[in-house]
Amino acid sequence: MRVYIGSDHAGWTLKARLLERVAELGHEVVDCGPYELRDSDDYPPYCLLVGTKVVADPGSLGIVIGGSGNGEAIAANKVRGVRCALAFSAETAKLGREHNDANVLSLGARMYDEDVAVGFAEAFLSTPFSDAERHVRRIALLTEYEQTGDLPPRREDC
Repeated sequence: MRVYIGSDHAGWTLKARLLERVAELGHEVVDCGPYELRDSDDYPPYCLLVGTKVVADPGSLGIVIGGSGNGEAIAANKVRGVRCALAFSAETAKLGREHNDANVLSLGARMYDEDVAVGFAEAFLSTPFSDAERHVRRIALLTEYEQTGDLPPRREDC
């Protein structure tokens, strides 16, 4: 599988570690930058690039990394067709794939130990989508909204 990885300055060290580990797991890894550590690097260009590459390459996955992972997830999710999950445990990384068919994982390099973050990435990459009807239905609702802007039917008004 091809895995696109990008970060900002806060995620740069973890990105280097993940580039190695993901390749060791047998995946084709694509470094979406930055290619050198610069404190002035902002996350949006790298996260948007990862998302764009993943959407254009069916069957691939992506990983975006920053300080908290929040901004990175928000940026990646701006790309039509991206479903980026923010992991705060191995379980949330797995559920992002299994239940939500997430195609991008967001990691916060300042939120947990590097070994723990690598474990989250391993869990994400090794977990397939369940294809359960309820999950397929929910993803279809999100996709329809993304394409049309029309809110899906709901049981009550708010």
